[in-house]
Amino acid sequence: MRVVVVGDVATDVVVVLAGDPAPDSDRPASIHTRGGGAAANVAAHLARLGTPVVLAGCVGDDHSGAGLAAELATAGVRLALRTVPGAPTGTIVSLVEPDGRRSMLADRGANLELRQGDVPLPAPGGHVYVSGYTLLDPRPRDAGLRAIQDAATGGCSVSVDPASTGPLARYGVDRWLADTAAATLLLPNADEARLLTGCDDTEDAARALAGRYPIAVVKLGADGALWASGDVLVHRPAHPTTVVDTTGAGDAFAAGLLAAWLGSPDVDPAAALDAGLARAADVVRRPGGR
Repeated sequence: MRVVVVGDVATDVVVVLAGDPAPDSDRPASIHTRGGGAAANVAAHLARLGTPVVLAGCVGDDHSGAGLAAELATAGVRLALRTVPGAPTGTIVSLVEPDGRRSMLADRGANLELRQGDVPLPAPGGHVYVSGYTLLDPRPRDAGLRAIQDAATGGCSVSVDPASTGPLARYGVDRWLADTAAATLLLPNADEARLLTGCDDTEDAARALAGRYPIAVVKLGADGALWASGDVLVHRPAHPTTVVDTTGAGDAFAAGLLAAWLGSPDVDPAAALDAGLARAADVVRRPGGR
């Protein structure tokens, strides 16, 4: 089965902070530059897990874009990346506090230029994963919506990650739910699940989303993850690990879960969750999303 991943490719500049905040002064930090972008992270993890994957997105005509493309190709990702003349490749600065919490500074650059014709579709029976960032900006939105609809009508399963509560709230919950109604699998975190449903309790939110989508998987960070489908609700705890940087943990989880689920559609939900949680636990041990 071929998987097409749609969304951002970026350079991650991960700044792991030490000590106490020091406004107007210096603060120790360890700084790492890595390949990033939510969709690129998912694609790279899928490839490493042995799942054939194509990444659809855009990069700038610069050294960063060429380097990221080479890195992804080396990782085994097939590339459907359009180079956008005059646009910079996306860059994300991640500020990581000593407790692992992070703040993201995003310059999406060429990622905002994604067009409908940039997204190839797998044959019937394949799968399309759409990063929510693609839907949450007016410029690439049509490409993301078209990918969801064409995949669903073409006999493919579809997964969508809502991506971020702030842009999601501005987009409009009712609008977003309508635009993603054809998805097979939704992958929100707890805050996104609560926002999309209006439920205060995360389990109630998961059940509510499972009333709209065949499967809803809610990422709970240090508390693990929930699988909801029909009347089934399964929780699995996070795998014990040392947290250095949570950047890309959700992307790694999505790839691990998708690899298990797509490899065996009848997989036990607990096993699929554990596959995702194992991948996430591995990623958070070190700086960077992959």
